[in-house]
Amino acid sequence: MPNQSNQNEKKSFFGGAAVLAAGIMLVKVISAVYKIPLVNILGDGYQDFTNGYYVYNILLTISTAGFPVAVSKMVSEANTLGRQNQVHRIFSVAMKIFVLLGLISFVIMFFGADFIAGTLMNNEKSAACIRVLAPAVIGVGCVSAFRGYAQGHGNMVPTSVSQVIEAIIKLVVGLGLAVLLLNMGKSSSIAAAGAIAGVTLGTLVALLYMVIDYVRTRRREPKEAADTPQGDKTILKRLLQLAIPISISSSSMAIITAVDNSLVQGRLVNALGMTLDEMRATMTSYSSVQNIYQLPASLMVAITASVIPAVSSCFARQDKKGAARIVGSSLKVTALLAFPTGIGMIVLGQPLAELFYSYGSSTVSGELAGQCLSLLGFASIFVCIMLVCNSILQSHNMVTIPMITMIIGGVIMVIFDYVVVGIIGLIGSPLGTCVCYTVTAVLDLIVVVRVVPNCPNLLSVFCKPLIAAVVMGIVAWGFYHLTCGLLGSKLACLAAVAVAVVVYVVMIIVLKVLNRDDMSLMPKGDKLSKILHIQ
Repeated sequence: MPNQSNQNEKKSFFGGAAVLAAGIMLVKVISAVYKIPLVNILGDGYQDFTNGYYVYNILLTISTAGFPVAVSKMVSEANTLGRQNQVHRIFSVAMKIFVLLGLISFVIMFFGADFIAGTLMNNEKSAACIRVLAPAVIGVGCVSAFRGYAQGHGNMVPTSVSQVIEAIIKLVVGLGLAVLLLNMGKSSSIAAAGAIAGVTLGTLVALLYMVIDYVRTRRREPKEAADTPQGDKTILKRLLQLAIPISISSSSMAIITAVDNSLVQGRLVNALGMTLDEMRATMTSYSSVQNIYQLPASLMVAITASVIPAVSSCFARQDKKGAARIVGSSLKVTALLAFPTGIGMIVLGQPLAELFYSYGSSTVSGELAGQCLSLLGFASIFVCIMLVCNSILQSHNMVTIPMITMIIGGVIMVIFDYVVVGIIGLIGSPLGTCVCYTVTAVLDLIVVVRVVPNCPNLLSVFCKPLIAAVVMGIVAWGFYHLTCGLLGSKLACLAAVAVAVVVYVVMIIVLKVLNRDDMSLMPKGDKLSKILHIQ
């Protein structure tokens, strides 16, 4: 049995993951309420919205992706050693960096919107969306600094609350402006810019909340500390050493996705002879199902945000066994979440697409969207594995490896899509996504097994959840096709999802994927063990 310190460490890990997961699930529900009707409201204007987001994500990821992780790691280490002055100096240096990078990104987006949209993205109608999103880059950078600070203290609540606030503002303001502008007779591109304005406002309100939370936290802390903090240059050097490889790794994913999106749009027009409006309509269908595809990966944020500070804290105490247990737990939870959601999309791709979206004259048929979602379901499994492997490697100070594997997978995807999309059309893009993330995740897993001390056996981690998910998928597919004629596609899809959840939970219990020791480390795990009769 692990000692009490290890138990507490894992309880803290799972507790933090649970708080973030709950917040992320609520945010995803709100985002679905936002994006699903937005697709139906904007029609092919939704692709302008999506293109704006791609540019935003690139600059946002370059300027912020690595630094929250670095701040979280450094704050966690200093906090474990009781160095409060060091903690505050780290935060101060990080905030200055975020503001500077945010301002640079703002200038690029705001003043370069026309060039980026028309020349780089092959869709000049997305310029307004890019320009409206520009102020959000500054706000998100500052929010990320506060979130990294809170997570480094093991407090995931401010991150979750700020994300919920951001999502609610985005929903109310974004949808409201989109409908208002369309009713005023504005084009779908202008309405898309109005919808995306909700994102900017939501970011600024979330920043206000994080500032208030930070002030409250500082007031509760001891006024004096005995440690002497390092100088700004030393802290900056350490932050850059950690953050730059992570930022390059994360931005590689965002850059490759945006390049691939631009490439696919260009190939549809130049190789297949589509008009601009036909291309926007076709791409809108693909972009719409990506909202569903991204849900499993969003759940991984809870795990990745908890792994790095938890493992870093273990290393600060020289507790390698505790770190290994957290790694094993993160991989197991990843398998339990990624396999059923991915297989569910594979077997119910078209019903799920048509459940949420109306495919009419402004978009292609639901059949193509469903085919894309089924392929993306396969890819989502490997995206989840990749994300958690990246956090595991980063927590072990192997920050360059995820960058290398992501670049390898991304280059393969771009080459694959350029060739295949020009031959078979849009369906080649999700195929390329599958190839990219399969290669990347497999490479990451190979590295994790070879270099992480006391790494758990991957067969024991993945085998039973995979069996449970496959059985669930077969039952869901069969149930849908048996009931579709009787209930109609949408009701049959909902019923199949409900049946799938029940079957998966039963299979997890029957296969004994989780034992009582595992459950005891989770929030309310002891009570759940008794209810589910887990030994």
